[in-house]
Amino acid sequence: MKFKKDSPLYSSEVQREGGEDILYINYQSAREIPSLADSPEAMERTLDALIENPNVSRIVFVQNKNYNYDLTETSLLLEIAQLYIYFLRQENILGQKRLITSLNCQSFFTKRYNQLFSFLFSLRRDPIVSYFEIKRFIIDEQIMLNKVPAECKSDQESYIYFLGTILQKLEATKLISRLKGDFGNYSKGDREIYKKVFSPDVIPNFTFTRLVEDLPAPKDSELVDEYEISFDDYDVSRVSIFRKKGEAKLLYHLEPPENSLEEQYSELLNLARGVLIEHQPKAEEFTDTERTRQVFFNISKDLLQDLASARGIAIDYKTLNLLSKILVRHTIGFGLLEILLQDENLQDITLNAPIPQTNVFVRHQKYDECSSNILPSQEDADSWAAKFRMLSGRPLDEANPILDTQVNIGNIRARVAAIQQPLSPDGIAYAFRRHRENPWTLSLFIKNKMINPLAAGLLSFLVDGSRTLIVAGTRSSGKTSLLGSLMQEIIPRYRVIVVEDSLELPVESLRKLKYDILRMKVRSSLLKTTTEVSAEEGIRTSLRLGDSCLIIGEVRSTEAKALYEAMRVGALANVVAGTIHGASPYGVFDRVVNDLGVQATSFKATDIIIVANVIKSADGLSTYRRVVQITEVRKHWTKDPLAEGGFVDLMKYDVEEDELKPSEDLINGESEIIKDIAGNVKGWAGNWDAVWDNILLRAEMKQELVDVAEKDKMPEILEADFNVLSNDYFHKISEKVRKESAEALPLKKYVFPKWKKWLEDEIKGRKK
Repeated sequence: MKFKKDSPLYSSEVQREGGEDILYINYQSAREIPSLADSPEAMERTLDALIENPNVSRIVFVQNKNYNYDLTETSLLLEIAQLYIYFLRQENILGQKRLITSLNCQSFFTKRYNQLFSFLFSLRRDPIVSYFEIKRFIIDEQIMLNKVPAECKSDQESYIYFLGTILQKLEATKLISRLKGDFGNYSKGDREIYKKVFSPDVIPNFTFTRLVEDLPAPKDSELVDEYEISFDDYDVSRVSIFRKKGEAKLLYHLEPPENSLEEQYSELLNLARGVLIEHQPKAEEFTDTERTRQVFFNISKDLLQDLASARGIAIDYKTLNLLSKILVRHTIGFGLLEILLQDENLQDITLNAPIPQTNVFVRHQKYDECSSNILPSQEDADSWAAKFRMLSGRPLDEANPILDTQVNIGNIRARVAAIQQPLSPDGIAYAFRRHRENPWTLSLFIKNKMINPLAAGLLSFLVDGSRTLIVAGTRSSGKTSLLGSLMQEIIPRYRVIVVEDSLELPVESLRKLKYDILRMKVRSSLLKTTTEVSAEEGIRTSLRLGDSCLIIGEVRSTEAKALYEAMRVGALANVVAGTIHGASPYGVFDRVVNDLGVQATSFKATDIIIVANVIKSADGLSTYRRVVQITEVRKHWTKDPLAEGGFVDLMKYDVEEDELKPSEDLINGESEIIKDIAGNVKGWAGNWDAVWDNILLRAEMKQELVDVAEKDKMPEILEADFNVLSNDYFHKISEKVRKESAEALPLKKYVFPKWKKWLEDEIKGRKK
């Protein structure tokens, strides 16, 4: 909110935003910093405005920074305003003589009138002073009771009673009742006491997002943890995690640099934002967001430098860069959301409707569900919706109240789901799923115990064996991340086609690692009409684009038929994999066959179902992602794979040991899928020991990477680039061992020492 230049100082305006009425009071040209706690004049002006606007739920003093008083604080003053109206208008205590004195005692009128006038005057400026005034008046009048003429005693008692009713109404207000316990140390006119209840959220004028809860610590809370989010050495935000008394969720408290800037820098940003907002990028420019951001960053630096010079403000290189980044963040960017998305500890960010009245919630990797101190405005919500429409090319309106898309900011990727009216009757709402900057790898999953080394070795073997794999699981179980890690087990020389409606898989990362990879973006199953191609047609088209591995982001709707068609007509030349919602192998069958309409016999094209799930701790306060089943689908059944033994577990999660355990079928070589893979490899057909040896070899390599990364403090070797490099050398060494002797299979005892020597040399080279 900005007042026009010719708007009178201290003028007020009420605006309806996000389902609430907000009172804005103009302090733009005022010399003083506005404060309800410090200034009786500010309190008086505010109460006058509230008397005329009793439905207000928030108060904002507009200056270079906006000073926001929330619903709780506003309600304290609204109650005083209503009490003032009651006394002045309804009771009319100054206009009705009979309330003040009787006809027989007219001589007391002037004194009593002045008392009540003084009370009403101080009520608007300092309600606590007015409270003590009434108490003093009562004492004075009680002393006078024995001095008045006999005929006026009844009148005096009535007046004392009347003052008592005023005192009772004051004591019943939340403001007085909350502060009454601090009156012992109070001296008349001391406004420090108001700071216990009036503490505004200070919002820079160039942003609309509020940060609530004061540091060093919110009331009734203890500090649990704190850390920094750093874009670079000058753009650093601090996160504090608090446990608040009586609240189940922890508090995620963000302190961004924009909220601690000097006044002169806030003024520069406010001026610069007014200029840049006139030059918002067009829709076509948003197709290359990084380039657009860099252009705006350079423009921001020049603009801020010019504004600083014109106003004689000294600005060094670091500060200029920081201000420029903040300006980009709050004009063409996504404001404080960008900082949240930068926090690698966060997995989900949710903004519930009505957004201006609901704190942002986050899901923390370590502390699970947390509330936050962040309250976006309706301007934020509407601005983001417009940007997501431009970025995705998809509608978001009453006819299409659902939008699935993604946002990319540098290396940060996140899936975005937005809903609005009529589906969300309280207005627009958002859910963000943050993806890891670098793709997950099987070694990283071993480190965080989602899988164990044997499971990693088995999955690597199955991908190399060109099987069809479905990664199933509940929401937030890590399905997409696990599929992304399996994609890295594909040998880079093979072509990969990825079909997604929301771009979540790590295609860009794999492209940088020299993969021959093509992404196809298809229509979301939630959309009724769009220019995008359907997922079903996308899958069928992929079969015409050459021999390729086929990866489906998520099987949601009618594309399931096309996927199983692809599996059956020859896509098995390479791996076919995708994700689907389902909590068990039979749950996947039920979803594919009964919900999505795939023939039961076609489901046999599925070779392996990997089930991921969220495991809760005994106290229910912590959650862990785990792969709980790796199951093969056998081909002998006709109607129901569960009833006819079509599902055979290769590995299953043991909750007591918190680990996947191999089944007897796997250990004894009874897996038909693995036998089928072995049947196409020279030396493996009928030789289970050699096959099992190869699975254990892959498992040992993955575990070795985890051990070396921890021992040498080199976590980077668990990342995708090193994982792909390691897999490449594994295949090269295996090939070399196979060629050295016609009889020598690439067994673990031959391959692992050579691979380990390569790893040691690589680590030494990286340490230099």
